Amino acid sequence: MDAYWSARYKSEMTGWDVGYATPPISEYLDQIKNKNLRILIPGAGNAYEAEYAWKQGFRNTYVLDISAIPLQQLKDRLPDFPADQLIHQNFFEHSGQYDLIVEQTFFCSFPPSKENRGMYVDKMYELLVPDGKLVGVWFDIPLTGDMEKRPFGGNKELYLSYLCPPFQCQILDPCYNSIGPRAGNELFGIFRR
Repeated sequence: MDAYWSARYKSEMTGWDVGYATPPISEYLDQIKNKNLRILIPGAGNAYEAEYAWKQGFRNTYVLDISAIPLQQLKDRLPDFPADQLIHQNFFEHSGQYDLIVEQTFFCSFPPSKENRGMYVDKMYELLVPDGKLVGVWFDIPLTGDMEKRPFGGNKELYLSYLCPPFQCQILDPCYNSIGPRAGNELFGIFRR
């Protein structure tokens, strides 16, 4: 899987990459007063959300990606970002405890089997402290049946069928602040462990 994603970065086949933290995430982070939260951003890609969080004073931000390429790109942009908070690892092999996990369509990067999606939910639950939150953006687009064409879609009912339980859903609604090309195709969610 590392080879697949690294090849995408090397060939610049990164259509999801808009070059900055998208408003649903940045505006959520702007509302958080506790800058000491331990934050994980898995499948972070070029990690603009992590860069944004870091610049807002969230010094306990951890970035995880299966490819080393985007982690190095973040380090190049933010030389003072701690190397031990850049995690080159398969998400499903990661261990740790976090107050907040930021989801930027990471769920939609896995082939949409019941097994993969169930493993995602179990791992998110395991990585969060009690009362911790999984917060972010999920694509609200139909599944095509093409198991190779990412991102893989879903809808509110499908996501809730996986996430609740074990999580308590605080909100999962259409994003009011998506960037133009994604307007009408994203859901913003907050799930509490």
